[in-house]
Amino acid sequence: MTKKNGFTLIELMTTVLIVGIIAIISTTIYSGYVRKGRRVDAVNSLLSMSLAEERYRSSNASYGTLAQAWNNQSTSQDGYYTLSISNVSSTSYTLTATAVGDQANDAENGTSCSVITLSVSNGTITNSPSVCWPK
Repeated sequence: MTKKNGFTLIELMTTVLIVGIIAIISTTIYSGYVRKGRRVDAVNSLLSMSLAEERYRSSNASYGTLAQAWNNQSTSQDGYYTLSISNVSSTSYTLTATAVGDQANDAENGTSCSVITLSVSNGTITNSPSVCWPK
């Protein structure tokens, strides 16, 4: 009986299975980091909109609508979020960034980050959900 060198089919299939499992896990983790990185698009847009609202308010009796304060721009700079302004009055407004496409699957510590808001009421700023905003 002669000894043959090489791999058996079972050994080869086991190796392919292990590589496949590692690839699936790493792709899932990577996608989460990509979504978290794209979240900066929403935060930057909301902060820019807030500055535009304050500029508008300095010359008018109340805060502005999307058309007045933000030139009707309804998407974030990189296009991962749609933007809106609501609850506009002379002392308050709410800015909302809603994720589109795969970005809608964004989450942080079990909290969905698909809708991020910045609210101003009588000079008090509230960011929600708070875990989705950078520290």
